Amino acid sequence: MTESPLSMLLYIVKRLLASVPIILFVAVFVFMLSHMAPGDPASLIAGENATPEQIAKIRDRLHLNEPLLVQFWIWFSDLLRLDLGASIFSDKPVTELIAARLEPTLMLAAVTIVLTICLAVPAGVLAAWKVNSVSDRSIMILSVLGFSVPAFLIGYANMYIFSIKLGWFPVQGYKPLADGLLGTLRSVALPSLTITLVFWALVARITRAAMIEILQEGYTRTARAKGLSEAKVLFVHALKNAGVPVATVVGVGIAILISGVVVTESVFNIPGIGRLVVDAITQRDFPVVQGTMIFFSAMLIVVNLLVDLSYGLFDPRVRY
Repeated sequence: MTESPLSMLLYIVKRLLASVPIILFVAVFVFMLSHMAPGDPASLIAGENATPEQIAKIRDRLHLNEPLLVQFWIWFSDLLRLDLGASIFSDKPVTELIAARLEPTLMLAAVTIVLTICLAVPAGVLAAWKVNSVSDRSIMILSVLGFSVPAFLIGYANMYIFSIKLGWFPVQGYKPLADGLLGTLRSVALPSLTITLVFWALVARITRAAMIEILQEGYTRTARAKGLSEAKVLFVHALKNAGVPVATVVGVGIAILISGVVVTESVFNIPGIGRLVVDAITQRDFPVVQGTMIFFSAMLIVVNLLVDLSYGLFDPRVRY
C-alpha cells in the first residue's frame, strides 16, 4: 500500500507545528546570549576603547534601554519576518552575510556527506560480515580514533601530509563554483576529509550494529539459500533493511558536521558560515552570532524532517 500525498502533507504539517516549541526555546536561548555575560552588553560589544557616545549608540540600536521583554518582542517580531538584524561592524543585514557565505559551507557539507556514506557504510557492512575478525577489529579501532582525535588536529595532520608533503591539494582557501567545479572540489577536499574522519566513525559503528542484527534474520538466510551472491545479500537485502537506523544517525551526525564546520573552516581558512561565526564571536558581533545560530537550528529541523520522510524509502511498512 502506497502513501497518499495528502497523508504525507499532513505529516509534514504536524512535524512543522511540533517544531514551533523548539524554535521558541532556541529563540529565547539565542536572545539571552547577549545578556548572559556579566556587565553591560553594549560595552562588551563596543570594546574597551569605545567612547560613551559609541556605547550609547549601540544601546539605542539594540534597544538595550528598553525592558528585557520589550527587547525580546522587538527582536522576535523581526525574526518572524525573517529579519535577523544587521551586523554592528559591517552594517550589512545578517541574512545577506549568511547568503554570501552559504556556498562554501554547503559544498563542504555535501562533499563530507558523500565521502562519509561512500566510506563508512561499506566499512560497517564489512565489519558486520566479518564480525570479530581482524577486519572488524581494525575498523572499530579506526572508528574509536575518529571519535577521540580532535577535528583541528586531524585537519593539521591532513594539511601536513597531503598539502605540504605531497602537494596534492591547496593548503588553505576556497575556489568558488563560478571558477570551475574541479577547483572547488580540490579546495574542499582536505577540510571535507577532516570532518569525514570524525563523522565516519559514528556512521560505521551504527551500520555495523544494524547489519549484525539483520544478517541473523530468517529472510537473509533464505536469500543465501536461494543461491544469491554474498554481495547481493549484503548490499540489496540486508543493507536496505538497515537503512532506517543508518539514515537516523546520518541526520544526528549533521549536528557533529555543523560543529566540525566551525573548527575546520577556521583551520583551512574557508570563508563559510562557520568562519563567519568565529569572526562574529571574536568581534562580539551579537546580531551575527544570534542570526547564524537561528540559521543552524532551522537547518537541523529541516534535515531531521527529511530524514523522517526518507524512512518510507527503506521500510515500506512506515506510514505517515
